[in-house]
Amino acid sequence: MEDLLDLYGEPYDPKRPVVCFDERPYQLLEDVREPLPAEPEQPLRYDYEYKRNGSVNIFAFFQPLAGWRHMEVTQQRTKVDFALQMKNLVDIYHPQATVIRLVVDNLNTHNPASLYEVFSPEEARRIVQKLEFHYTPKHASWLNQVEIEISVLSRQCLERRIKDVQTLCSEIATWERQRNAVYTCGQGITLFLPSGNFAPPTASESPFGTRCANANSSV
Repeated sequence: MEDLLDLYGEPYDPKRPVVCFDERPYQLLEDVREPLPAEPEQPLRYDYEYKRNGSVNIFAFFQPLAGWRHMEVTQQRTKVDFALQMKNLVDIYHPQATVIRLVVDNLNTHNPASLYEVFSPEEARRIVQKLEFHYTPKHASWLNQVEIEISVLSRQCLERRIKDVQTLCSEIATWERQRNAVYTCGQGITLFLPSGNFAPPTASESPFGTRCANANSSV
């Protein structure tokens, strides 16, 4: 626990960013009947019947001190998917970083071995050398700050019926752009682990942007 608290209390360093990572499942549901629109003194009404259209996985990145988050939808959350996300983190989201301090839980895929099972030894080594793994204690995954973002995403965007992957990706991408824009609007990010040395990142240092992949692209 102390390791993560110390990590969160460090000042912002764009060359050594702290990035929290996790995932969550999501079930695609389609209305069997059209909902009744809202009317004066009547909320939107849904029929209790629905059609199941399968489930997908949502990967989540969160960089607390930069106020940046990114979500990506995939069909699964296998070792292959995890390894591809780590490659994207190193090569696309933080190519200028010397080392990325990665906060993850103890899921069996969340380890360097996954990269060696997917990539060549040379490529896996290249990626792993840029990652510094920090694990949440067992039964304390709530210490991973990306859990906050996943909760906000669920409440603001996902607590309704979404019928297909395309709609899901579009809705998440819109949510992501709007939430990432909070920092650029000057509202900043409030942390509950204050550090007197904290200096907010400049616009050029912050990896703002959106990338919502097709769920079939990483399998």
